[in-house]
Amino acid sequence: MKKLALAALFVVAGTAAMSGTIIEPIVEPEVVVAHSSSSVGGIVVPLLLLLAVGLVLR
Repeated sequence: MKKLALAALFVVAGTAAMSGTIIEPIVEPEVVVAHSSSSVGGIVVPLLLLLAVGLVLR
């Protein structure tokens, strides 16, 4: 039991010793993705559907 208490003491002491740091933390840069809005993208699918229906009915 004494060894377990001694091990717990070393763990707590080691954690406290390592918790403080002098260097700045490493932060990953934020990635910004710009999406271009186009009115053509919303009309292509309906036009293809209309073309497919037209070909089937022909």
